[in-house]
Amino acid sequence: MAAEPVVIAALGDSLTQGYGLPRKDGFVPQLENWLKAQGEDVRILNAGVSGDTTAGGLSRIDWTLTPDVQGLIVILGGNDLLRGIDPATSRANIAAILKVANNRELPVMLVGMPAPGNFGSDYMAQFDAIYPELSKKYGTLFFANFFSPLLEGSAKIPARKYMQADGIHPNAAGVGVIVEVIGPVVQSLISLARER
Repeated sequence: MAAEPVVIAALGDSLTQGYGLPRKDGFVPQLENWLKAQGEDVRILNAGVSGDTTAGGLSRIDWTLTPDVQGLIVILGGNDLLRGIDPATSRANIAAILKVANNRELPVMLVGMPAPGNFGSDYMAQFDAIYPELSKKYGTLFFANFFSPLLEGSAKIPARKYMQADGIHPNAAGVGVIVEVIGPVVQSLISLARER
């Protein structure tokens, strides 16, 4: 009898949901296809909701983690940044999400979202510290910056050729570049999920 595929939920916002792209070009379908091409037997659940904040993610975590889910990817914080939400609030929400996953003994991969400088350096420092500190505290796998694969040279913002016209969401090619870099970390998550 063949083993069932490993089921991973990707909890996030429009970046996870695939905003502005044909369904097949979104983050979750591209990631699942990349993983399958590497020989992984996996199903990635798209738990991305456009416009969601960390609070929105927290409100959905309990029903996202159905009994068949064996691992969790958390990609939240971008909308908190766009709205200038207090970093302490974002931190508390992400911590609460990680706590729920921990209580269910699920392996987690936390993906960082870099703060822009428009709210000042204090805000940026506080927000940027959330991800590595919570990853360490809750023992998650960690990918520091969702957009880092799209940065060229010393640039602080993703290369335009990889972005949609809004400058916020990656285009299909950009998603593909992100998936190639983030994919091996997700493979580690799949391994941990299999060991549960």
